[in-house]
Amino acid sequence: MTTPAPNTGLEDVVVSTSEICFIDGDQGRLLYRGFDIHDLVAHASFEETAYLLWHGKLPTRSELDRFTKQLAASRRLPSKVVGVLRGLPKKADPMDVVRTGVSVLGLYDPDGGDESREANLRKALRIQAQVPTLVATWARLRKGKAPVPPSPRLGLAENFLYMLSGRRPTPLAAKAMDTAFMLHADHELNASTFAGRVTVATLSDIYSGVVSGIGALKGPLHGGANVGVIRMLLEIGEVDRAEAWIKSALAQKKRIMGFGHRVYHAEDPRATHLRRLSEALGREAGQLKWYEMSRIVERVVKEQKGLNPNVDFYSASTYYVMGIDPELYTPIFVGSRVSGWTAHILEQQANNRLIRPRAEYTGARQATYVPIDRR
Repeated sequence: MTTPAPNTGLEDVVVSTSEICFIDGDQGRLLYRGFDIHDLVAHASFEETAYLLWHGKLPTRSELDRFTKQLAASRRLPSKVVGVLRGLPKKADPMDVVRTGVSVLGLYDPDGGDESREANLRKALRIQAQVPTLVATWARLRKGKAPVPPSPRLGLAENFLYMLSGRRPTPLAAKAMDTAFMLHADHELNASTFAGRVTVATLSDIYSGVVSGIGALKGPLHGGANVGVIRMLLEIGEVDRAEAWIKSALAQKKRIMGFGHRVYHAEDPRATHLRRLSEALGREAGQLKWYEMSRIVERVVKEQKGLNPNVDFYSASTYYVMGIDPELYTPIFVGSRVSGWTAHILEQQANNRLIRPRAEYTGARQATYVPIDRR
């Protein structure tokens, strides 16, 4: 009997059940706990979205007020964690710094060692509150600048931009970052989420699960694609060069980052919102050319390859016109996605079974040991 070939990369293989996120790749739909991402972007905030992911329902006004205050009160990093960041090499990869920083945060969590659901919810809240502070703190330290303390009066996304620059962002920029955080909050059982669930399925802790997610997200095939997009746009340089540049790149079979998706066969609904934000922010900043170049690249790739942009494509120009260093794009992804990672970790812990798949062995079966002197 012939053994069927394995499904490489686990494509379309269902390995678990979940109530957190649903993707309809054919229709281009993304749901968090049953709520369409378009409705959440139109009406909710990132704080509401994080609450929804963790608790399975939208908060009441009093619940949201309490939750928002808890997040704001938890944003400051322990002084010893800041000390560790100060001692790291200034040229270190920011994702390596975030990975290390989250590990260190786990050492100072007051609920360390308590694996009850209540304690892990408190840990999830601290991780979500502190990771944006960690990213912003490192962004300034690596340039020799003093960290900007978090403001308790600003929402999580707006406060992140404030800590980066020391200036309160425009209302449009604040809304754009809040939307970007919502759009990146969760995406079903992607590589980083799966890595986190595999880790905690061994009964490891929530910080180890998040660190596993960060390690997976660092790869350019997962979280780093928007860095490749902005580098492409910077190389193109001007709008009138875009069409010829992208046609030449496609003719040379170069990989164009930010297009196609393993799950979506229609347009990625997250790209729909980021396209709009890229244009609006470009107009506000007087830097519309990055959006215009992106539209030309999108048109040509769609015509020649039939591929739609994914979440990474327009997030690149959106972040760039806000003045954000491209090396921070993937750490920003972490600042949002920890909400989804921790939601999945909590779900895994609530009904745990060790995740232990098998592999189809294709190696030798009759190897004979040869003494070392005869090899």
